[in-house]
Amino acid sequence: MNEPQEALSEQARAVIAEEEALLARVLGAIQSVRQRSGRGQDRGDLLERLTTLRDEASTAVESDLPALFQQLDNTRALLERDETVHLPDPHTPYFAHLRLKRYESTPQEYLLGRTTFTDAASGVRVIDWRYAPIARVFYGYEEGDDYEEYFGDRLSEGIVEARRLVVIERGVLTRIRAGSLHLERTAAGEWREVGATSTLSGGAGTAVRAGSLGVGTGEEGRAGRFDVTAQLDSEQFEALQVGADQPLLVLGSAGSGKTTVALHRLAKLTFDLRARSLPSKMKVVVPEEGLARLSKRLLAPLELRNVSVETLDAWAYATACTAFGVKSIALSPDKPALTARLKRHPALRPVLEKRLHLSKKTEPNFKRLRKRLAELLTDRTVLAEVVAASKGDLPLPAIDDTVRHTMLQLATPLAQEFEGYHPESLQTVDGLALEESTPDALANTVDVEDLPLLLFLKARYGHLGTEPLAHAVLDEAEDFSLFELSVMGQQLGKTRSCTLAGDEMQQTTTSFAGWPAALAELGIKDAATVRLSVSYRCPRPVIELARHVLGPMAPEAPPKNAREGVPVGFHHFPEEAQAWLFVRDALKDLLEREPRASVAVIASSPEAARAFHKVVDDMPAVRLVLEGDFSFEPGVDVTDVESIKGLEFDYVILPDATARAWPQSDETRRKLHVAITRASHQLWVISSGVRSRLLPAPQA
Repeated sequence: MNEPQEALSEQARAVIAEEEALLARVLGAIQSVRQRSGRGQDRGDLLERLTTLRDEASTAVESDLPALFQQLDNTRALLERDETVHLPDPHTPYFAHLRLKRYESTPQEYLLGRTTFTDAASGVRVIDWRYAPIARVFYGYEEGDDYEEYFGDRLSEGIVEARRLVVIERGVLTRIRAGSLHLERTAAGEWREVGATSTLSGGAGTAVRAGSLGVGTGEEGRAGRFDVTAQLDSEQFEALQVGADQPLLVLGSAGSGKTTVALHRLAKLTFDLRARSLPSKMKVVVPEEGLARLSKRLLAPLELRNVSVETLDAWAYATACTAFGVKSIALSPDKPALTARLKRHPALRPVLEKRLHLSKKTEPNFKRLRKRLAELLTDRTVLAEVVAASKGDLPLPAIDDTVRHTMLQLATPLAQEFEGYHPESLQTVDGLALEESTPDALANTVDVEDLPLLLFLKARYGHLGTEPLAHAVLDEAEDFSLFELSVMGQQLGKTRSCTLAGDEMQQTTTSFAGWPAALAELGIKDAATVRLSVSYRCPRPVIELARHVLGPMAPEAPPKNAREGVPVGFHHFPEEAQAWLFVRDALKDLLEREPRASVAVIASSPEAARAFHKVVDDMPAVRLVLEGDFSFEPGVDVTDVESIKGLEFDYVILPDATARAWPQSDETRRKLHVAITRASHQLWVISSGVRSRLLPAPQA
């Protein structure tokens, strides 16, 4: 609860006075050194220019941002070349305060920043948190702890008298966090104590984790210790009454129970048909490994362990090997993102069909189809037609990327090119294969996105040669391409028995062509459609933020029965290091209080996830998950937005809610919406620099 200035505790007043006096000392020391050096004015102008550009970027229209970001980068580069760069930035000279009392000695003050700076006259000591050994004490101990650390061969022991996070903006102290004491300066310049969104708490075990709470789905947030099957609502139960001979399309917002319905339908069909072998002829296909792992766990209590659960990529690979009668297919180790998008885009479907010309007498084997596909993917006229048909979804550089990438894949492998050479002459210094980590590694490979295209072509001119499925569940079906759906339709057999579950607002790729097109590719015309209107996972504040992020794309009516909950915590910092240190402290505190809690730190990209993980990789129960290998155990999973479809966590933290990480676009809106709606209890949105425009404007 916020408290007015007059209600501040004596402890709060003392902390504020101490930190403001300390900041004044630091700024005075920096200014004194500048004046002695005679170079302070130029650097001061650059710092002021940098601040002005940041302010402009925070209010500029989206089209002006690239130019502003370029000016920001240039100004930073000039600052880095300045001879006085060893001085801390006076606008943000440090972000943490550590006071250590060694036994039988006077206390020592250390300030953590990005530059090492010492001024003996004023007693100021700023250390670079990335390199200074003493920073280990700050990260490893709490205020009041006895500490014991070796620095080289010397043992240092004592007490942590003070450990505080501080936020300094334009040389003004604006926030202080000292243990459970959280202080914030208002726009009017008064200090207040804050709580609520400044602490992660109260959510241990609210997110369902398969295997620990009966039959969870990762979606309801309502199961507690009760069996989810007993808690199916009327809409979900009615969906299960659709007969096995009729396809079912289950639509619903995040946390509405789509996966619950789809998997329970498998169980009901097995029971109704009384076929013990039926599960072995069923298949669940999902976009990501994380959801595949969760689905396997959820099927076990339903006695459906024999049902195959596969990711789209694994399904395409296995189907291609079977259809083309090969044991293995060489997949490319890397591919351009734009090329992958083009191969999955709906605009490629009609172009490919129109341009494809194969004789019915031609055997549609892998080699022939691969050659024909490559001809199309290196034809700039064909690719230009696809880009034009995408109506802005695919940029022109996708043409060059696709042609260049495909040509590399058609090249002769080095092993064949240098056949006959003495093996010793081909040995490398690092012991790696000659082509490894080079463009030559792409020779004679295909992309995993090529496999549905090749299967699609084979199905047009011959039978796939795969056994028909008794039933298929396609979960998060909005992320399936038309080619994948077409091939899956070939595997359904005459009954066309399948369940599609999805939400167009949660698509994280540009492959979605709409539900009518999806059903048409599957060969389905009479699918029963069920819309689940009740959302069980997210509390009301999270749902409201998710709708705001979707903006004009949001459905007219919000989900029903949203729970009340803790307000979303918006935390903005001048610098990324301050933001991530704040999150690290919050996570450490949370895991000590709620060891059973599940937490996801969801970054905008794998690279951003790796960068944040470096800040917390020494903490127990913290895992970097980028390949979908979620354990569904308590703790912290640092991951990216592409890996978390269909999952839920007690707590969700978005560590990089910046304009660069989350720009304004329809695709980004949907991805950010997906990340936000993974929270079943509490959500924090962390930003630094310029905050994403997709988020609400900060309140004064």
